[in-house]
Amino acid sequence: MQPITETILRQTIRPRPENSHKGTYGRLTLVGGNAQFGGAIIMATTAGIYSGAGLTTTLTDPVNITALHARMPEAMVTDFHDETTLTELISSANSIVVGPGLGSDEAGLTALRRVFATVQPQQSLTIDGSAIDLVAKHDLPLPNAKLVFTPHEMEWQRLSGIAIKDQTPDNNQQAVAKLGGIVVLKKHHTQVYAGHQIFENPGGTPAMATGGMGDTLAGMVGGFTAQFADQLNAVLSAVYIHSQIADDLAHNAYVVLPTQISEEIPWYMKQYSLPQSTKM
Repeated sequence: MQPITETILRQTIRPRPENSHKGTYGRLTLVGGNAQFGGAIIMATTAGIYSGAGLTTTLTDPVNITALHARMPEAMVTDFHDETTLTELISSANSIVVGPGLGSDEAGLTALRRVFATVQPQQSLTIDGSAIDLVAKHDLPLPNAKLVFTPHEMEWQRLSGIAIKDQTPDNNQQAVAKLGGIVVLKKHHTQVYAGHQIFENPGGTPAMATGGMGDTLAGMVGGFTAQFADQLNAVLSAVYIHSQIADDLAHNAYVVLPTQISEEIPWYMKQYSLPQSTKM
């Protein structure tokens, strides 16, 4: 098992070229947030934008549109029940995140099936939260895409069939091989499984134990994979910075909120984009 190190981040997060525009940094599309769980998709969207995705669009239940616009006017927002629009926006994205607050009802299942039917092999697809549970419950065939799963231990139990007490690296790796893609197993020291490689995140604090933390990480993974070509390094970088920010904030706070992490992301990315001798 390899530790995630700052070296990976410095290889991944580079200074932005002078001659660039929003199209240079990728198109991120997020799908989630039913009428009950709008906060999840708002936090995921916030994290994706703060992570630097060039153009971010969120498909959600209409009840969330006003709140999302008020919170993040940088995002374009539309109705995830509109299958034509959903198909168009999935098709035009570099990176897609599906699942935060999506819910397990028929509307959520319909949206997920549409995403799976539309996504293409060259696109990065992060499957999170409700989408993981729907895949497990309905035994949905997975699409041909660059897949990233972001389960916590109970979601991983449902998806892999491995009880939490038996989630050893060897058992997990066998399940990952059957799924394909990258699995980010969220825990105290989050583990990332990619093919024959296993990485462990050195950070993590109990101050992170609050709702929305996983939604924020999913949005960060979406934002990083939208703009950085090496998908694995992008995922590893998002995992590392997510917990590093929380660890730093927890020095002076009993609880760290997901929205606090999002607001700090650009500052941390800036540090890793600079040569160490010129670190701010």
